[in-house]
Amino acid sequence: MRTSIFDIFKVGIGPSSSHTVGPMRAANRFVSQLESARVAGRTERVAAELYGSLALTGIGHGTDRAVLLGLSGETAENVAIHQIEPKLAAIGTDRVLPLGGVRPIRFEQSTDLLWHSDQLLPGHPNGMRFSAFDASGALLHSAVFY
Repeated sequence: MRTSIFDIFKVGIGPSSSHTVGPMRAANRFVSQLESARVAGRTERVAAELYGSLALTGIGHGTDRAVLLGLSGETAENVAIHQIEPKLAAIGTDRVLPLGGVRPIRFEQSTDLLWHSDQLLPGHPNGMRFSAFDASGALLHSAVFY
C-alpha cells in the first residue's frame, strides 16, 4: 500500500486542523444536511455552539472563522485565501451570513455563535452543535459533530 503526502497532510486554514478544518467541514456538512432535508430554503437563523476544548481555545485557533466560512459554503481545500478576510468582515459588519454561499440569513455572532467552555458533549472534548430555525423560531434541524 502506497501512502501519499496528501494522505498525511491536509490543506486548511488556521494553526490547528482539529480547531479549523474539522469545524469547517462540520459546518459545511450541516449545510448539506439542511439541503438534503429540504429545509435550507426555510432556514432563517443558524446557531453554532462550541463545547469544551473548541470553546476554550477556539478563538485563538480560528475556530469561529472556520465555522463561519463552513456555514458560508467554503471548504478547507477550496477557499480562496484572499477572500477570507473580506467575507468574515462582511458577516460581522452586515450581520448576514450567506448560508451555503447562496442564501443570506441574519447572523449575530454574539448570540448565534456560542462558546460553552464549561460544558462538554458526551462523545469527545471537541464537540459542536449546529441548529437551524425557521422565521417563527421553530427548530428545523439540529446536528452534533465531533
